[in-house]
Amino acid sequence: MAYAFHTADVFTDHLHGGNPLAVIPDARGLSETQMQAITREFNYSETVFVFPPQQSANTRRVRIFTPGSELPFAGHPTVGCAFVLASIGEISLNGDETHIVLEEGVGPVPVLIRAKDGKPVFAQLTSAKLPEINDPPPPPETLCEILSLEPSHIVADDMIEPEAVSCGVPFLFIPIQKPEMLSWVKVDIAKWEQGLRDYWAPEMFVFSTDEWSNIFEGGHIRARMFAPGYGIGEDPATGSACAALAGFLALRSETRDGTLSWSVDQGVEMGRPSRLELEVDLKRGQLAAIRVGGSSVLVSSGTLHIEGEA
Repeated sequence: MAYAFHTADVFTDHLHGGNPLAVIPDARGLSETQMQAITREFNYSETVFVFPPQQSANTRRVRIFTPGSELPFAGHPTVGCAFVLASIGEISLNGDETHIVLEEGVGPVPVLIRAKDGKPVFAQLTSAKLPEINDPPPPPETLCEILSLEPSHIVADDMIEPEAVSCGVPFLFIPIQKPEMLSWVKVDIAKWEQGLRDYWAPEMFVFSTDEWSNIFEGGHIRARMFAPGYGIGEDPATGSACAALAGFLALRSETRDGTLSWSVDQGVEMGRPSRLELEVDLKRGQLAAIRVGGSSVLVSSGTLHIEGEA
């Protein structure tokens, strides 16, 4: 059988930046085994398979796979899938802003698509889940061994320290002192196996800023993300992690009402620079909504030839 596919670079406004994504806009008839094999064939961080919605009020149902397993939610596949479907005419654009809902493992995920001259240029998801925090992480000394850093490189004070947070997919957030230290990170897989594989949030989001004094109220962040458990050595842009990061920071904010915003540059060390835009709405000191968005560009279109029955 033949299946159309499209690829896009997500969280970038130019080709060969951002995080590559493959989208199969009509995946009906494919088995889970076939979807996993196709994902390994593309060998991107994620591949998205699109189906009709289970609830008629929603736009599409999507399944997201990494080379290692299926995910209940992921940011760059959600944003990129919405952009691709709008780009190829599978989703009709309603002027400058179009609102859709994608069904994912975490539940319905609202997505805003912004268009210019009738073409999509930006997509923004609203997280289906607010942050969840469970068990504390291993000590900084263990994290430093895994990342090939020194304990003095990690930020650990009364305001911020390593912590695991989930908005559907758990990540361990590790703040380090200076952005230039990000290039020093080298993951020791053997140490990761010993110290983090069995932890509830084994995927590591290492981040830094030049604006630590005011970072809880918004600002600019540099980051890298490592997910060996999902078969991803390093990810150029991770929307699900950035959703949780926004919550991680906003929970420490002094702002009680209003919207906080951050920009996150990721993938720089990989030669795939990405820009993710984060927003958090606060009401009476409580998190009300988390949004992650960015630009995307369409890269390629083609046909998959699948042998055998699903």
